Amino acid sequence: MANGPASFSEIGRRARDLLTKDYNYDQKFSLSIPSSTGMGLTATGIKKDQIFVGDISTQYRSGKATVDVKVDTYSNISTKVTYDVVPGTKAAISFNVPDHKSGKLDVHYIHHHAAINSSIGLNPSPLLEVAAAIGSKDVAIGGEIGFDTSSSSFTKCNAGISFNMPDFSAALIIVLKQADKGQTVKASFAHLVNPLTGTEVAAEMTHRLSGYENSFSIGSIHKVDPLTLVKTRFSDNGKVAVLSQRQWRPNSIATFSAEYDTKAVNQAPKFGLSIALKP
Repeated sequence: MANGPASFSEIGRRARDLLTKDYNYDQKFSLSIPSSTGMGLTATGIKKDQIFVGDISTQYRSGKATVDVKVDTYSNISTKVTYDVVPGTKAAISFNVPDHKSGKLDVHYIHHHAAINSSIGLNPSPLLEVAAAIGSKDVAIGGEIGFDTSSSSFTKCNAGISFNMPDFSAALIIVLKQADKGQTVKASFAHLVNPLTGTEVAAEMTHRLSGYENSFSIGSIHKVDPLTLVKTRFSDNGKVAVLSQRQWRPNSIATFSAEYDTKAVNQAPKFGLSIALKP
């Protein structure tokens, strides 16, 4: 819903995307071929050091149903079937081959004042997850829990609140339990400084309650021209990163990323190049 809240996973996303999205320190190439018949094809290849991995994915749309299939270089096949049950409600079944325990059922419900996502594993000892957010597109509060029926224990329990405006976004997430991570509080902030140049700044700070440790990252984005943007990021661990992205033809983007660890002067900087083509 346009005026309803986004899902819980969207809390803090504006700052998170500015600080992390599109940064890549490998060589990546992708080619997307859309089709007017409802079927699209995407091929992706990534070179990490001396290892090359890739996958081919296809998506087919017909009426209320969408089918996604992906095959990677290790012969793993991922399949997801999504169906629009009623307006505002979607159900999806996904599974991987040859992993016979990977089946999962997801249900997404969106209302004017609520967004609920739930999933259950399709196996004898499933993992149950539920996330919900209530409010509006400007202010939302929510939480998520995960329960492992095989061990009868909670795998995660988090809560958050977000404030979103066209030129401003702030979020606070409390992580009470998640995998091996301790209890943490994460606050993020994003502000559009100049709408004409697309200049925006963002900051994210994490406080670990168990060890009283703090970490933070700050970053910025600036559009040099309508087709070129530059991003920067600095973290308290001494790592500095920069990204330059250019749309050299419609829907085709080239991205160059670099990262330097100021605390490891003997370590070479990391460089990455990503090219995405869409004819």
